[in-house]
Amino acid sequence: MAASALVPATLASATELEVTHWWTSGGEAAAVAEFAKAFDAIGHKWVDGAIAGSGGTARPIMISRITGGDPMGATQFNHGQQAQELVEAGLMRDLTDLAEAEGWKDLVNPPSLLDSCTLDGKIYCVPVNIHSQQWLWLSNAAFEQAGVAVPTNWDEFVAAAPALREAGILPLAMGQQPWQTTLAFQVILTAILGPEGYTRVFGDKDAEFAGGPEMAEVFQAAATAREMSQGSNVQDWNQATNLVITDKAGGQIMGDWAQGEFQVAGEVAGEDYTCLPGLGVNEVIMTGGDAFYFPKVDDADITQAQEDLASVMMSPETQVAFNLKKGSLPVRGDVDLAAANDCMKKGLDILAEGNTISSPDQLVSPDSLSQINDLFVEFFNDPNLGPEEAQEIFAGLIADAG
Repeated sequence: MAASALVPATLASATELEVTHWWTSGGEAAAVAEFAKAFDAIGHKWVDGAIAGSGGTARPIMISRITGGDPMGATQFNHGQQAQELVEAGLMRDLTDLAEAEGWKDLVNPPSLLDSCTLDGKIYCVPVNIHSQQWLWLSNAAFEQAGVAVPTNWDEFVAAAPALREAGILPLAMGQQPWQTTLAFQVILTAILGPEGYTRVFGDKDAEFAGGPEMAEVFQAAATAREMSQGSNVQDWNQATNLVITDKAGGQIMGDWAQGEFQVAGEVAGEDYTCLPGLGVNEVIMTGGDAFYFPKVDDADITQAQEDLASVMMSPETQVAFNLKKGSLPVRGDVDLAAANDCMKKGLDILAEGNTISSPDQLVSPDSLSQINDLFVEFFNDPNLGPEEAQEIFAGLIADAG
């Protein structure tokens, strides 16, 4: 049965539902507006609870409200273990009946996304997109101004960096929020080691491999990226994306949500900008992304509105409208994406080939991941921390990871 078949055309009574999330950039706001529009269209009222900053800023606020007895109607988390303690504490709604009635298990692709919503056989969230970190976004005009060809892979990008500098163009734009340096490091790691190497590090927690020669190449490449980003003084990720959009920077390592910013700016994929999945080296899709959880409340109207919103979010029409604006891929494998642009088609092709990896959130405990991420942040912000020393610390963290 199609998800949208269970959504009523109109409702007897409208219910206001506060939805918290951290989507505040131009592209993100345009995407989340599609959820609000679809929810309001069935007679309810979306009350937007956007929290400025990244997920790292927003999540503690969301968790505090839920544990403090002031829950919102619905809230965003990433796929993985971020909401597990809330689920185990009995604070989140069980959506299993809805998921079974609408056949989510037959619709969600890859299945790991729904697995991330599942605990002890019960489904507690609705996955809404597939976001992949593994992208290098390039300004075609910047390379033209520098007199070099638009790179087709990471090595060519590195080789073009001196020409970009000479033309007064920042080679690599990078914001100062800690998660951005973490993301860049993970993307470089995956591109150089490939899916198997990535899984050995984060999945198998192979400390010997993490301390070996293959991983040494990753830290050397990260040191190069650190050098290429010198002079990038912006804070937010979308400010760094804007440096690429305005041709002030050659490129940015960022997730596919950056595509929403290019679209809002009227940029055309394949003409104004180029996207290289897996840095043009190892083309993979990380099956991370966003999901919505629904805190338990003692209010029958809100409970019904929560269920209606979950159904709307999974409907094929909303999946297409939201993800086209967000730059992400839909979680449903049965939707028509004829309107997909050049970059989204690349992502869909990679997904169709099954070249996927799980996000670190799905493989490593939050505490262990926090320690690893702290190392990445320190490495990118402290030129005195050499690649060899950083790798030694990293291997130790992997050995102790949960």
